[in-house]
Amino acid sequence: MEHTVLVTGATAGFGEATARRFLAEGHQVIALGRREERLEALKASLPAEQQAKLLTLAVDVCDSKRVDDLASNLPAQFKHVTILVNNAGLALGLEPAHQAHLSDWDQMIDTNIKGLVHMTRAFLPGMVERQCGHVINLGSVAANYPYPGGNVYGGTKAFVQQFSLNMRADLVGTPIRVTCIEPGMCSGTEFSNVRFKGNDAKAETVYNGVKALSADDVAEAIFWTATLPSHMNINVMELMPVQQSFNAFNIHRGEFKAS
Repeated sequence: MEHTVLVTGATAGFGEATARRFLAEGHQVIALGRREERLEALKASLPAEQQAKLLTLAVDVCDSKRVDDLASNLPAQFKHVTILVNNAGLALGLEPAHQAHLSDWDQMIDTNIKGLVHMTRAFLPGMVERQCGHVINLGSVAANYPYPGGNVYGGTKAFVQQFSLNMRADLVGTPIRVTCIEPGMCSGTEFSNVRFKGNDAKAETVYNGVKALSADDVAEAIFWTATLPSHMNINVMELMPVQQSFNAFNIHRGEFKAS
């Protein structure tokens, strides 16, 4: 079956790799992202037959009105989206909760939660009506394993996981599939550059000495879940590089002195 795949956050990282993966297999792709020049560069890098199957849209998922109207404004060729990959998301800062910036928290909530749910609500009714569709949400291992400074980012990804599972409950009786992909440490993306607000040197130290996952690894996981037989649903898939694992509980020893 030839799919029409909408990928958010397609200007870099997982989103770009996912768009390329589906195009390489002959599927139609709607690549959505904020940076128009990146979308143009993506299209220009493709062979002519793949360019013909790619629609690029410069849209910020935080623009709720634009997102809400998106499904009804697509060209006829791309109108029936069968796979929605909610990839757009970000982490900002690693400060502890009492020192974090509220503006960072607001932006993570607006992108990782509100952007995702508005995009899903825009396209899910059409999938149910046509009895064909798959929603793939990009979560994170941060949904399951807390770490210092993960506060709101981890909270947003826990929401993504629970939203995905609760949609599965809502959609029983339909053939619509829902999957939450939860990657761990992944290099070669802009994740840490964004988290550290453009401090590339600091971002690079995160991956020193580690063979982390790549964007292509995550795109392959997304592609695999989407192309399984239609009676199979991957509820949640957690991915980590071999060099990443879990840590012991963090314990503070000693008494606290009141000020």
